[in-house]
This record gives sequence, C-alpha cells and structure tokens, in this order.
Amino acid sequence: MNQLWQSKNFLGFLFMLPAAAFLILFLVYPLGLGIWLSFTDAKIGTPGKFVGLENYEWIIGDSKFQTAVFFTIFYTLIASIIKFAVGLYLAILLNEKLPFKALIRAFVLIPFIVPTVLSAIAFWWIFDPQFSVISWSLKKMGLITENINFLGDVWNSRFSVIFANVWRGVPFIAISLLAGLQTVPPSLYEAAVLDGATRWQMFVNITYPLLTPIIAVVMTFSVLFTFTDFQLIKVLTNGGPAGATELMATMSYNTAILGGRIGEGAAISTAMVPFLLAAIMVSWFGLQRRKWQAGSDSNE
Repeated sequence: MNQLWQSKNFLGFLFMLPAAAFLILFLVYPLGLGIWLSFTDAKIGTPGKFVGLENYEWIIGDSKFQTAVFFTIFYTLIASIIKFAVGLYLAILLNEKLPFKALIRAFVLIPFIVPTVLSAIAFWWIFDPQFSVISWSLKKMGLITENINFLGDVWNSRFSVIFANVWRGVPFIAISLLAGLQTVPPSLYEAAVLDGATRWQMFVNITYPLLTPIIAVVMTFSVLFTFTDFQLIKVLTNGGPAGATELMATMSYNTAILGGRIGEGAAISTAMVPFLLAAIMVSWFGLQRRKWQAGSDSNE
C-alpha cells in the first residue's frame, strides 16, 4: 500500500480525478443526455419514448434546417477568413515600433471585452432601418436616397451579422498572433535583411512558418466559437428575416425550448457535433504535419 501511495502514476491519477469528475458531470453527461434525447420524441413536461432515427429523418428533410446548415457553414467560413486576415494584419502592425502602442492594443481589445449582448444591441441600433447611423451618413454624403434595410433583407442581414461577428472576434486572433510574433527571434529577421530579403519574403519564409502552430490553435477556437455562436444572432436578428440568419444553435434552442420539442431540438444539436469534430481534426492533422513541437515526431 505504501508503494502505491509513493507511485507517481497513482498520485497523478488521484490529482486528475477532480478534473475528470468535473468533465464527466458538466460535459460528458450533458452530451450523452442530448444524444439520447435526439432518439426520443421527448417534449417539455414529458419524458418521451424511443423513436430511433425519426428526428434525424425529419430535420434532414426540413427546408429550414437545410437553410440553417447552409448559413452556419457560410457564416463560419466567411467570418473566420476575414477575422484571420484582419487579425494577422493587426498583429503584424502592433508588432512594429509604433507611438502609443500600448494604448492602441487596449483599443483593439475593447470589442472582445464588451459583453456579446451589449454589442449586439449596439449593432442592432447601427443597422436599424430607420435610425441607422450608416444610412444617415451615406444620405448626408449624397450616396444614397433611402435608408438601407440591413436586417430586413436576406443577404444584407447575413453580411450584417457576419460584420458584427468579425468585429467581436478580431481582437482574440490579433492578440494571440501578436504573442506568437513576439516569440520569433529578431536574429532571424536581421540575417534575412543582410541576405537582401524583402518584407514579403521574410513573412513567407520566417513569420508564417513559425506562426503556423499558433494559427492552427487560434483558428480552431475561432471556428468553434463562430460555429456555435448564439447570443449575437439571437439578439440581433433572432434568425430573421424568414430564417435567413438562423444558425443551427439558434434553431436548436427555438425548436427545443421555445417550441417545446426537446427530441427534435436535441437532434439538431447533435447534428452539429460532426462539424465541430471535423474542425478539430483538421487542426490536429495540421499540427502533426508541421511538427511544431520541438523534438516531436509527426507519428507520435
């Protein structure tokens, strides 16, 4: 028994038990319960009975679900690409010697600090069809004659919520990539300058390769956060107009909680899991191919 308590593996196992219990209680159990409910016809107030794949057959044939899947992928893809491009540019800019750099960094973080609901309300006012400050400014400049219907038109509303998501997500990517840039040895850039390399060549051959592991991790989190976005859409458009900005997350909530159809809502939530796993696997394989961990092997 004494040997057991002196074993590092056993002690490590004991220290991991609280974390494992926490994960099982708040992650594994809710996920398992949700998957089980997706195979039942449960409704609010009734446990329901097992119905097999009936809920999945229903959502696959539902045009609203198909629209939600399309917009969720479109929303995630476009927003993630723009956030990465803008975030990388800001990170490179903030890594240079600039006056008031600390103050600029603080301003960059503001969108990330502001609560999502508060920023969504602000954007709702900015995009309001009657009181939009954007429409007012464009009318004053003589560029338009009528207010732009940002949230009442299908594609206007879609690009409006993407803009709001980009505004909120850029600081996370910018600050994370900035931290990565500051770990790049300056001697590499000095040697490249002596060899006559241009700034673009230094970025392609030094900056980007060394940032690849950080980019993979940061973009994985960005994609996961964007794909499962809820508050921004719920407050800004509530999925409108006519379901044009409905995400899988908001549709699941509206179906299960507001509509009372727990089984169908759980099926929509469960249908999100393969997409999330795919995003994680792409990141993992990317990290393995880059061999970014010092001394690690890609087959480990």
